[in-house]
Amino acid sequence: MTPRNALLAIHLGALMFGLSGVLGKLADSSALIITFGRALFAVLALLLVTRLLRPGGARPNWQQRGKLALGGLLLGAHWLTFFVAVKIAGVGIATLGFASFPAFTVLLEGALFRERTRAMEFAMVGLVCAGLLLVVPTFDLASGATAGLLFGVSSGLLFALLSLLNRAVTRGLDPVQSALWQNLAIFACLLPFSWSGIAAVPSRDWLWLALLGVLCTGLAHSLFVASLRVLKARTTSVIFALEPVYGIAFAWWLFNEQPTLRMLLGGALIIVASIVTSRLKSPPGPAAERPG
Repeated sequence: MTPRNALLAIHLGALMFGLSGVLGKLADSSALIITFGRALFAVLALLLVTRLLRPGGARPNWQQRGKLALGGLLLGAHWLTFFVAVKIAGVGIATLGFASFPAFTVLLEGALFRERTRAMEFAMVGLVCAGLLLVVPTFDLASGATAGLLFGVSSGLLFALLSLLNRAVTRGLDPVQSALWQNLAIFACLLPFSWSGIAAVPSRDWLWLALLGVLCTGLAHSLFVASLRVLKARTTSVIFALEPVYGIAFAWWLFNEQPTLRMLLGGALIIVASIVTSRLKSPPGPAAERPG
């Protein structure tokens, strides 16, 4: 893959990740069923990718698979809270709430890995907090917008925890294999809770769930992994900071979710903070974490 093709691939991957909220909004099913369906189709897509894509690392042993399963629980909870946010407050607010995850990553890295957090990184955390306060008109716990934002922020926190777990577990492992085992864990854990509702899933929802699992998870992750073999992790992190832009633009176009000036300003602060944070502390190695 040439650098030009890698840039195209990473932008396409960011676009697909940005569509996650849109597809979740299009589906009439509950957030639980959407999460289960995404994992189901992601497993099928990733199984195919393992056949087609050259391995980028070692296969996980059983001890590592157990840790990846724990990561799968975090990933599933991240998806679940994100789709709840989409249902309550819309794609834009949910996506911007999730986009706070770099701030949580900075704080948690300092606490869990005893890494020194620089003043600039604390400033970026403050910038994210300021942006989040601007995203909703008023911070009222009784309003759907505020509740949705809190679920979105919770999704960001869970993703930050997942990123740090993957940092400790997935180093040296094939990223596609790692993603496969994590999605298998989601599928296995949610199957008992989703089984009774599968028959009631509208036929059109299966299309949205398939697109979520195949395009927004399997293919997007594969494009991310392939591009990292050519591009620097910092470059990909900056491009993936555009994910909220894609999500908000599509929600505006498809659902007429027109963002207010306050929301655009808050989103701009969050995106700038994400870009600066990724430049200060880039993800390590080829298994660098990406938004989901």
